[in-house]
Amino acid sequence: MSLFAKFVEKMRATPDGDGTLLDHSILLYGCGMGDGDHHPPFDLPTAIVGGGGGTLEGNRHLKYPLHTPFMNLGLSLLEKVGVQVDRIA
Repeated sequence: MSLFAKFVEKMRATPDGDGTLLDHSILLYGCGMGDGDHHPPFDLPTAIVGGGGGTLEGNRHLKYPLHTPFMNLGLSLLEKVGVQVDRIA
């Protein structure tokens, strides 16, 4: 996590157009398991960092109902960068 934090800080310190590299990026950081002992695909720790060029609202903590497909997040992020996909097989 500390390496990720350093990476994010470098992006925040890098000017890019009318903001920073972090302002114009979307970073997804997380784990594919909610519990390392049982490997369930629920309660996945995930952080989304960056401004996405103004497409992301920050300073929020979101918790979705159990069994919400994780790829809903993937589809939402694709939409943020202008990629329209109905589903991922």
